[in-house]
Amino acid sequence: MRWKIQLSYLGTSYCGWQRQPSDPSVQQTMEEAFSLILRQPIEIIGCGRTDTGVHARSYVAHTDVEDFTLNEKLVYHLNALLPKDIAIHHIEETSPEFHARFDAIERYYRYHIHFHKDPFLNGLSCFLHQHIPFDQQKMKEAASLLLQYHQFKPFCKTGSDADHFKCTLTESAWNFTNDHAVYSIKANRFLRGMVRLIVGACLNVGLGKISLAELKDSLDQQTILEHAWSVPAEGLYLENVVYPAG
Repeated sequence: MRWKIQLSYLGTSYCGWQRQPSDPSVQQTMEEAFSLILRQPIEIIGCGRTDTGVHARSYVAHTDVEDFTLNEKLVYHLNALLPKDIAIHHIEETSPEFHARFDAIERYYRYHIHFHKDPFLNGLSCFLHQHIPFDQQKMKEAASLLLQYHQFKPFCKTGSDADHFKCTLTESAWNFTNDHAVYSIKANRFLRGMVRLIVGACLNVGLGKISLAELKDSLDQQTILEHAWSVPAEGLYLENVVYPAG
């Protein structure tokens, strides 16, 4: 039978979701816990490959299990075994055809920034200490500009195995308070490192290091920005993954 798993995790201690030969990953940690509890080899397929240090408030995965009846105590026992930075919220039986990655139709990310030093936000938000204030209006305009495009090669890290750069964005916006800024973005798919490069480009626009015209030209020509900036992973959260109704 196939199970759908809903979980959240802090990515600080992991090399990302995907299992790696030498570094701890969320996938490996989950598979080891499931295999121990269920007493059978377990492979868990995730909805996406979050990078090292990236967090997930709502992550979806699936796994195939043999000869085990799903019960209400399972989540309790798994959470007792898993480290404190990974939490399973719900497990349910699903269609054998369900695929956590390929069936997703939309993913939602947020990037958090704080401007005043706060030790309680270490690892949970990106601290930017700038003497020059950001031009918030230009950053909002930069975010809105992205909604006019469907190709995003300028915001794909080198070495990606993507076979195309097409993404359909449905949200791209900044929200500011006195001490914080949050960038929100929704799309049907994301390229490797895309959100962090977009946030860096918006920040560079806000600092006057690149102009809106230069950003537009980069998108028109699908060329890498001269001052490309991939912001730290610690501010990035996968907020939600959407699947077709029914």
